[in-house]
Amino acid sequence: MKLILFRHLWGVTGPLEENLPKFQAAGYGGIECGVLPVAQRRLLAKHGFKYIAMIFTSGQTVAEHVASFRKQVNAAARLDPMLINAHSGRDCWNAADSATFFEQALAIEAAAGLPIAHETHRGRILFTPWTTADLLRRFPALHLCCDFSHWVCASERLLDDQLPAIQLAASRCRHIHARVGYEEGPQVPDPRAPEYQRHLQAHERWWRLVWKAQRAAGVKVSTLTPEFGPPNYLHTLPFTKAPVANLAEICDWQARRQAAHFNALR
Repeated sequence: MKLILFRHLWGVTGPLEENLPKFQAAGYGGIECGVLPVAQRRLLAKHGFKYIAMIFTSGQTVAEHVASFRKQVNAAARLDPMLINAHSGRDCWNAADSATFFEQALAIEAAAGLPIAHETHRGRILFTPWTTADLLRRFPALHLCCDFSHWVCASERLLDDQLPAIQLAASRCRHIHARVGYEEGPQVPDPRAPEYQRHLQAHERWWRLVWKAQRAAGVKVSTLTPEFGPPNYLHTLPFTKAPVANLAEICDWQARRQAAHFNALR
């Protein structure tokens, strides 16, 4: 099993064509972003980058979110992505509405013939480990983009007390967002800081569970995006709004660190 590092474009400034050589030099093999114009998708291919398409369902009702999902999946499919990562549904739906959404979303995925990962994200259906575990048990075809930082924030704790749910999520994980959350937020100010080593190491335990599950399942390629975000995800100083750390440096540091951990996995 090999690991491909993906770079997100959240917080990136400047033309894509100018940034791609920098990303390539930093060790990234793919780009994860929204549904691209055809010209930009061709640009990724020209530079040898894989592509993960992000989609975001919208609306108030289940029917509106399903329609949004279908439209965006069809648009993304025309760009030949390696994977589609979906922010799916709403956190305020009851269990029946959430199940109805996934029944239809999984049928759309099957018809599209493309792998789709539904992200564990605040504000969405899969915003807690226990909600996600219930749905994974109900839908064997449901797969995830595991961003455990959202679960830590939503639950206001590190999640080792939810290990069975994390193990189940790991067994269905198609993609990792390697951001580090903490009890009061989805992104620590700087994962390199000693005061956040406990949080970093907890997330790394969970990512190892994903890799071990993927390897046991015979997965040939694992993917990871060090998806740290710009302000207001990235902390800023009061009054000046100056970022407390350099976003690109954090992303690249995390990419290198997790690639090393992956390569050392036994």
